[in-house]
Amino acid sequence: MAEEAVLGYLEKNSEIRDSGEFAAELGIDHNEIVNVIKSLHGFGYVDAQDIKRETWVLTDEGKTYSSVGSPEVQLFFAIPPEEGISKQDLQVQHVDDKVKDLLLQIQQGLDIASDEIKALKARKLIVPQTWKGYSLKRGPNYAPKRKKVVTDLTRDNFQSGEWKELEFKEYNYSAKGQPLEGGNLHPLLKVRAQLKQIFLCMGFEEMPTNNFVESSFWNFDALFQPQQHPARDSHDTFFLEARSTTKILPEDYVLRVTQVHESGGYGSRGYAYDWKREEANKNLLRTHTTSVSSRMLYQLAQKPFAPKKYFSIDRVFRNEAVDRTHLAEFHQIEGLVCDRGLTLCDLIGVLHDFFSRLGMTKLKFKPAYNPYTEPSMEIFRF
Repeated sequence: MAEEAVLGYLEKNSEIRDSGEFAAELGIDHNEIVNVIKSLHGFGYVDAQDIKRETWVLTDEGKTYSSVGSPEVQLFFAIPPEEGISKQDLQVQHVDDKVKDLLLQIQQGLDIASDEIKALKARKLIVPQTWKGYSLKRGPNYAPKRKKVVTDLTRDNFQSGEWKELEFKEYNYSAKGQPLEGGNLHPLLKVRAQLKQIFLCMGFEEMPTNNFVESSFWNFDALFQPQQHPARDSHDTFFLEARSTTKILPEDYVLRVTQVHESGGYGSRGYAYDWKREEANKNLLRTHTTSVSSRMLYQLAQKPFAPKKYFSIDRVFRNEAVDRTHLAEFHQIEGLVCDRGLTLCDLIGVLHDFFSRLGMTKLKFKPAYNPYTEPSMEIFRF
């Protein structure tokens, strides 16, 4: 009804000067007129200009005084005529409630003097209120009735031929889409970020762990795991079929690793077997991030010695049966400290510092045997 009234009026008249007066004349709620104007303006049916008027409205206290009178007048009429003070003693015969009259004038939308406005405002009987409306003229797309625009061209439109008369809605390429609901970090990523920050605060550098595919040389041989070890079988490790072997290994280091495997060295007796290069060349999905550590140690040895502290947190892969508690991949946390004169006490101190930053201060260390990390310990928190 409101839309028909606005478009119909503009068909016979050039403009609507005041949307408030227009709504009052038609007996339509002004908010309904405003909503229609905004819609018609958006589609170019009308040109709308803002109108703002500052008016004064009564507060709750002001509304009370406009109905029952101001407190001073109420006090005057509350004096008993016989037992109280006589009007002769008060030297007042008649009282006009000027405050009530002013409040009633404001309620009726009448203008009053600025001094009286200030007085009522000081008593917090009135507050300013901004009234917003519109003045309207015909827009570039004006029509007595809104045309229905379509957003999709269907098969029925083609078959009936009505596509020739259809008006399509214009695309607004600058309009923003629906706001995306932000996701949350996965619990694993939260833990990973927390542990990474702890290592960084302890002065560690993060090792590059982006090479999920590794050669058997760095994953096993450089860590002096014998080539006949069961962990190197296909039922424990994922070996690659495409790009099954690597072609790039540091030959000088390969030679030294071969000698230690076959005949020992550096305090080791070796394994006394024929080490095979083709086994070391096999590519696989790394079974531990220690393969990254072996690369970093080799790179560190190519430069003049300097103390270093490294860490890594990333995925590793094992050919294990998948069930509710096992996956074919998991995360490994690894730390590495390189310096001269380090002892087991230094390792215990680093572990104490690390776990204390997680809120674990009471730790107990128990000796344990692991063939590739000797000496080894188990850590208990209590």
